[in-house]
Parts: sequence; C-alpha cells; structure tokens
Amino acid sequence: MTYVDVILPLPLEGFFTYLLPERMAAEAGVRVVVPLGKSKTYVAVVAEVHNRKPDFEVKAVMDVLDRRPVLLPAQLRLWRWISDYYMSPIGEVMNTALPMGMKARGAYKPKTETYVALGEKFRTEQMMHIALDMMARASKQQKVMMDYLAMSHWDEAVDGSPVTEITREELMNESHCTAAVMKQLVDRGFLSLYEKEVGRLNHGGEPQLDSVKQLNAAQTEAYNHILLQMMSHQVVLLHGVTSSGKTEIYIHLIRRALERKEQVLYLLPEIALTVQMRERLQGVFGNRLGIYHSKYSDAERVEIWQKQLSANPYDVILGARSAVMLPFQRLGLVIVDEEHETSFKQQDPAPRYHARSVAIMMAAMKGRSVNVLLGTATPSMESYQNAQTGKYGLVTLMQRYKDIELPEIEVVDVKDLQRRKMMNGPFSPPLLAAMRQALGQKEQVILFQNRRGFAPMVECRQCGWVPHCQHCDVSLTYHKTLGVLTCHYCGHTYQMPEKCPCCGSTDLRGRGFGTEKVEDQVRELFPDARVARMDLDTTRTRNAYERLIGDFAAGRTNILIGTQMISKGLDFDRVSVVGILNADAMLNYPDFRAYEYAFMMMAQVSGRAGRKGRRGRVLLQTKNAQLPIIAQVVRNDYEGFFADLMEERAAFRYPPFYRLIDIYLKHKYEGVVDRAAIYMGNRLRSLFGERVLGPDKPAVAKVKTMNIRKIVLKLENGIDMARVRQCLRSVETDAMNDKGNNGLQVFFDVDPL
Repeated sequence: MTYVDVILPLPLEGFFTYLLPERMAAEAGVRVVVPLGKSKTYVAVVAEVHNRKPDFEVKAVMDVLDRRPVLLPAQLRLWRWISDYYMSPIGEVMNTALPMGMKARGAYKPKTETYVALGEKFRTEQMMHIALDMMARASKQQKVMMDYLAMSHWDEAVDGSPVTEITREELMNESHCTAAVMKQLVDRGFLSLYEKEVGRLNHGGEPQLDSVKQLNAAQTEAYNHILLQMMSHQVVLLHGVTSSGKTEIYIHLIRRALERKEQVLYLLPEIALTVQMRERLQGVFGNRLGIYHSKYSDAERVEIWQKQLSANPYDVILGARSAVMLPFQRLGLVIVDEEHETSFKQQDPAPRYHARSVAIMMAAMKGRSVNVLLGTATPSMESYQNAQTGKYGLVTLMQRYKDIELPEIEVVDVKDLQRRKMMNGPFSPPLLAAMRQALGQKEQVILFQNRRGFAPMVECRQCGWVPHCQHCDVSLTYHKTLGVLTCHYCGHTYQMPEKCPCCGSTDLRGRGFGTEKVEDQVRELFPDARVARMDLDTTRTRNAYERLIGDFAAGRTNILIGTQMISKGLDFDRVSVVGILNADAMLNYPDFRAYEYAFMMMAQVSGRAGRKGRRGRVLLQTKNAQLPIIAQVVRNDYEGFFADLMEERAAFRYPPFYRLIDIYLKHKYEGVVDRAAIYMGNRLRSLFGERVLGPDKPAVAKVKTMNIRKIVLKLENGIDMARVRQCLRSVETDAMNDKGNNGLQVFFDVDPL
C-alpha cells in the first residue's frame, strides 16, 4: 500500500496521511485533492510518498492534479524552516506561498478591473465642448469630466493615438466623486465603462545586455569590492548613500549572473518601487525579466509560477516580499534592495515572516553557490551589526552619482512658530517660501506626512468626546473625500455624526493632519499647481501606482504628498524641495525601534531631493530641534546614530543583542483572555525567569471585537531556540486545552518589528 503525507492549506500543525489508490501516481511536490471531515475537500500538496501504514484508519486521495511537481524540494525545505522558525503551521505557509488559483480545484478566472472611456458620441474636440456645456449646471459631473481629460492626457492624443487608460476607482479617487455621480455620467452617455483583465506576462522584447551603462570610478570600486567580499561571505551589505548609483551596480551584478547561466531574485519593499524599477530593468533584460507581487492578478501569478517551473523560466524576477516564495531552478544571486524596510516583514496573516531572513536562509540551503546582496542607505541595526562583526561582508559607497551634493537639511522649530501663531496649518513660513520658489522655477516638491486620511482624530470641542470603533480599541480617522469615519484596523466605516452624541454640540472638529487634509490645504494655497497624493487610499490598484509615479516622473504633477511610500528609493529628476511636515509623530511613537525608523525614514525621504542638477533642499519641521537624532539626520551621520543606539539597545536588552518573541492571546471575552494570559505568563516565567515581560495590554487592545493581551520574551543570543520553541508550544497547548479557554487564539510573532 502507498501512502502520502500532505500539507493542507489550513492553520493546522504537521502533515496529514492519506491512502494513494493503485490507479494513481504521485510524488513529493504535486497537488492532490483530499477529503477532510464529513463533506469538505481540499487541494493539498504532497510532502512525502511512503509505505508506512498508519495505526489509524485513513481516507483515500480523490484525485492527483499534476503530472510534475509544482513545488521543488528546496521550496519544501524552506517551507518547513519558515514554519519552524516563525512558529506557524505549515498549512499557513502554503496559504501564503501558493497563488489562490493553485489552491482551488478547476479553472481560475482572470481578475478584471473597470476602466473609464469617453462616450462614443463625445470623442471629438467639438463634441467635448458641447458635453462640458451640457454639464454647466452639474458642477460635480463637470469636475469629474475635467479630471478624466487631464488624467488620460486626452489633449495629447493626436492622430488617433490612444489616450492613457484610467480605472473607475482612480478617477473617483482623483475627483473625490461618489458612485452616484459616476453613474449619472455613464447614464447620460458622457462616459462609458469597460472591463479589462489586469496584468499580462512580460513579453518585453529582446534583452539589450550591451546597453548597460558604464560604472564610474566609485561604483566600479564598490562593484569589485562586492565580488571580492562574496568570495568569503555569503551575505554582503552594500551601504551606499542615497543617489549613489546602487541600482546600476545591481544591473552589472545581474548581467554577470546571467552570463553564468544563473537566475536572480531582486526584492523591493514596495510595489511602487517595483513599477519604477521595472522600466529600468526591462530596457536591459527585456523578456528575461518577470514581475511578481500582490497587485498582479491571481491568474498571472499562477502563470508566472508555472513558467518558473518550465524549461524556459524568467532569469530575473523583480518583486515584492511574496516573490521569495517562487520556485527557482538555478538561483545564483538574491538582491534585497532597501533592506532596512519594515515592509519586508509580513504582519498578517501568518506566517509572520521577514523576506530578508527567508532569502538569506534560502541561499544558505542552496550552498555557497548563491550570494545575497543587501543594499541600503540606512542599514537596519541587525544587518549593520552583522557586517561590523564580520558575519556579513561590508562595502560602502559614500559618493553620490555625478558628485551631486547631499541635500541641505534645514531644521524648522515649529514650537516657536506655533507660539507666535505663524504656522499656516501644518506649513511653516520657510517651507511655503521654498515651495513657491521651487514651483516658480518649474521644479517639483514632495511633502511627507506619515498619516493618511483627513484628520487622525475627530473631537467635540465642547465635551472632548472622540469617536471610537465599536469593534477595535482605536479612535476613528476622518476621510473627508468619502465623508466617513474609518477604522484603520478593521476597515469598518461610520457616518460622520452631525452632532456630539454626548452633549449635542455641533462643534465637531478634526485634530491633526492626515495626507488628505494636507492635500486640501495645498490645493488652497497653490491653486495653479497640479497636486497628487500617494497613500494606501489612492494606490489600491496596480494601475494607480503606475499613473501616479508616471505623472510625477514626467513632470505632469508639481507637488506629491505621501506617506512612507514616497520615502523608498523612488528617483525623480526635478524634485528640488522635500518637506517633512511632522518629524515628532515618528519620534514619539511608543516603540523601542521608533528612533531607528524615524532616522531611516527622514534620511530616505531627504534623499529624494536634488537627484540631478543643483543641490536639493529639505525642510524638517519639528518641536524637538535639540534632539541629537535631528542633528545626526542633518549631518547624514549614520555611524554616530548607530553607535548611540547600540549602547541603548545593549543596556535595555533589545535586538541585535537579544532576540524577541511576542506572544499574543485573543478572545471575545476580556475575562477569558486575562485569565489565559496570566496563566501563560506565570508558566513561561517558571521556565524563562526574568526574560518574560507581561502579560499586558498592547497599544491597541481590541481589534475586530477580539480582546488582545501580549507577552514579550527577550532571549539572549546563543540560546537554544529549538528548546525555546518546544517550551512555548507546550505552554500554548496546555492553555488551549483548558475548557474554560474555549475560543482562545494564541499566535507568535518571532523577531517582531
């Protein structure tokens, strides 16, 4: 009798054994259909085929879906490591790794998006004027139409050339219109809607490997030093200041790998970066380049997965975090660009893996034939410490491309300006003057505000009432465009009340500034400027990223307002001024990594200024101008910042000197979660002593009606992690088996951010 151990796409520990009927053939890595329970069936992946008869009754496999494995042996080993290290069931690893279409029986449908076009009658210039006249009394409809014409570059489409395609969601975002207004325009025939499949595989022409630019002297030295370091270190850290030309070095390294018949994985933290980098790499690597990230349709991700298993896979994969899960038959190089970025860590759902760590382990499993290059202007504490101690190779590149100077950073003390009532909302007089000067010289401006929405909080000015989410322990954010209050944890929306439910006052006002409010004020202050906003609300589709970045890069947008998305390595030629509106929001965040993230974000967003041509200006607004970190950002003194922070980390037992594991408990009832947390805390203290902190309420102690408690484990480097995981699992099992804890959820966040 032949049996198979399979992985089910469920949050269940371990493998499940089934009988393989004689008429079927299977091997490790193929997908099979198996029954579970009384009536359910699942698509599972075979982990092992064997002849060991279980000592319990087993059900039979219903169908084998693949003739060849869809999962390579190296991937299965990596899945097992991820499951073990991040303390997550291997079924959850499967769920994250495989595209949805590979976990469902039968065909998958390509994802489509709704696009907007001009109505057939109104596509000539003469008819367009008639249409706008017909909308004279419908100002909202007229605004949407004007926005469509601007976004599609309709006036530039001459001689029958196509206009830029715009999705319905993008147009509604840009014009701040409702679905009702959009429907009226379609019903009247001014606009039409059509469906379009999102994404296609890259057929980007023949590679032009000879078109790679020559490296300058500093880049050549760094390139040669990287190759030298790779001879003795599997992982090398490239510490290069912003705009030093790291990408050109990557391109030379990729070309070298391709000449050696190796594949390359190029990881970026944000899809926005992938959009811009794709154009750069396609010009060189053509149809040898594949793109993989979550904004691509599921059908396309399935096709890329299958192509990577074929005899003609992509040689270079450019992607965000999830691309590390793809199959690679002859991987030789992994590049993790902007390696410091927190976006490489998956928070929800499990497994809560870090793509940088997974990439390094993947390379280690394949042996010394695979190298990993970590690149950044602001290394993470862990990576820089590993480089300082010799675990990683280290290469520095401190000269900017074409000897452009680092931007001049001017610190603006807003505390004093607020006292003197000289602030105009979030804008200081020096920042407004710099923006006017830049716009007057046909240059561009970036404004950084790491908070989306219109107002982070709404408050009654009479009694102090603040609206909170009914399902989560957080205040609601006001989104003026939609006219709603939104919870940024569970996504639930509420209508903005007309009066305070506590005292009846109608004086409800927003407190603080989100990107949406900044955008509104910028439009008022600079009515002639073309303004765009880049945050989670405006980039929900893949097309939105491409349009926003394309318009700004082409100079069609003058001012770009954004959250941390805009701080991550984007290259724009005309940006001369960057405004950091509120440095204190980052510095005052209650997290031991707050200063690390604040330094990185401020240094990175500053690097967007003065890329080519004259030196850029950065205006950094803060109420704490005397803090040493502010001076370190101004001097671009990473080494000084690193030394100060490392002293603090060592003294208070934090990474990179200690490992952290956060243990979260969730339950619908507060009494149950409190009792379970105290029990687990006491048990863990008996095993780990003072290494255990808590239990305590996290900053947000209720999400989606579930009450949350948190226990922190601080473990010194060198401790036996296998034994630690064993102890944690034992305590978790005991807590879950208590009948009084029915419905309790426990999960682990290893190496939390």
